[in-house]
Amino acid sequence: MTADRLLVAVFAWPVADVLVRWGAELGFRTVVVEPDGERVPAGTPDLVVRSFAELDRELAAGTADVVVTDHHRDELGELLRDALARPARWIGVMGNPRHEGPHVAALTALGVPEADIARVHRPIGLDIGSKAPAEIAVSTLAGLLADRNGRAGGFAHPG
Repeated sequence: MTADRLLVAVFAWPVADVLVRWGAELGFRTVVVEPDGERVPAGTPDLVVRSFAELDRELAAGTADVVVTDHHRDELGELLRDALARPARWIGVMGNPRHEGPHVAALTALGVPEADIARVHRPIGLDIGSKAPAEIAVSTLAGLLADRNGRAGGFAHPG
């Protein structure tokens, strides 16, 4: 495990809580970006920042994985635009893969180039049928680790 790995969970949400706790166990430095101070859980303000601008120094290395945990928030487009403007290693949005993610329309409306929109991964994580926050977090973290290690994830192993 190396200290240069940063996991940024966007929006204080039950999945973000698990990502932050378990991500730390997997060697990530963890932080939550939550622009709405009313949504920050009690006892966690040291893990929460309000914007990507507060993370510029940490993101400069290009080793951060950004995971948007709630694709229904009004701030989705602005926060993704801000993440895309920085050298994040990987950016993904949770959501149902059977529907186009609302991030596409939100980013298009903000004038974000198509090539940048295409950098946003969706769906994310391993396909394990996740429903509960902890299951979604496990799937997401396993997918991030597989990607970081150059692996496809899942049970198919090269011969």
